[in-house]
Amino acid sequence: MKRTPLWVRILQYAFLIVAVIFALYPVWFAVIASGRLGGRLYTLSLPGMFFPVEWTFNNYREMLFDRPFLSWLTNSLKVASITTVFSLIVCTSAAYALSRFRFRGREMILVFLLALSTFPGLLSLVAIAQLLTAFKLFGSHLGLILAFTTATLVFCTWNLKGYFDTIPIDLEEAAQIDGTTPLQAFLLIGLPLAKPALAVTAILAFMTGWGDFIFSSVLIPGPESAKLAVPALYGMANNVGIDWGLFASGAVFVIIPTVLVFLALNRFFESGLTLGGVKG
Repeated sequence: MKRTPLWVRILQYAFLIVAVIFALYPVWFAVIASGRLGGRLYTLSLPGMFFPVEWTFNNYREMLFDRPFLSWLTNSLKVASITTVFSLIVCTSAAYALSRFRFRGREMILVFLLALSTFPGLLSLVAIAQLLTAFKLFGSHLGLILAFTTATLVFCTWNLKGYFDTIPIDLEEAAQIDGTTPLQAFLLIGLPLAKPALAVTAILAFMTGWGDFIFSSVLIPGPESAKLAVPALYGMANNVGIDWGLFASGAVFVIIPTVLVFLALNRFFESGLTLGGVKG
C-alpha cells in the first residue's frame, strides 16, 4: 500500500485545524463576549478577541434573575420536547407502515412526500398561520408544536422508512409465528432495532423546536411570558442598540441543551442517518 506523502498529510491536518477553528470560534467568541464588561461585543485588545482577559458574571446574573429568561427557556424546552415526542410517534408509525405494508396509494404517498421535500418550508408560514387562526391556536404553544411537527414529517419519515427497510422482515414474521400480534412485533422487534434512526429523528425534531426563529416569532407574537428563547433574545434589541453581553450570555444558555442532547444521542447519529438514507 502506497504511503501518503508527508507534505500531503501536513496539508490535510492544516486544513482540518483551520476547519475546526472556523467551526468552534463563533461559539468561543460568544462565551468570551458574555463575560465582557460594559456590554461590548468587541475589544481593542488583540488577546481579548481570543481569550477572556476580563470577565464578569453580571450578564449571566441579570439574564437569570432580572429578565424572564428562565421562562423563555422553559417555553423552548416544553415546545422542543413535545415536538420531539409528536414527531417520533407520527413519523415512526408512518415510516413503518410505508416500509412493511403494501397498499393502494403507497407509491403515490412516497412520491408526494418526496415532492414536499422540495417545497421551501418558509412559504407555508402564511398558510399555517391562517389554519392556526381558524382553529384558535394562533399564539399558543400547541399551535407552534403542530407547525414544528409538520416541518419534521417529510425528512424524518423518509429516513425512518429507509432504516426500517434495512431490518429483515423475517424477524417480525418469526415473532408473529410465536404468537405476537403485528403491533407487538412492531413494539418489541422493530422499534428496538431502529434505535439509531429514532435517535436521529429525536435530534432533528428537538433542533427544529429549539432553534427556530421565524416560525416562533411569527406564530407566538406575545406576550413576553409566552415567547421562546431564540426570538425573545432578538426582541432584546431596541432602537438605541443591544447589550451584547446579555445577548451573548443568553446565546450560551441556549447552546447548552443542544450540546447535551447531541452528546447523549451522538453514538446513534451517524449510523442512523447513513443507513436510513440508502434505501427507499
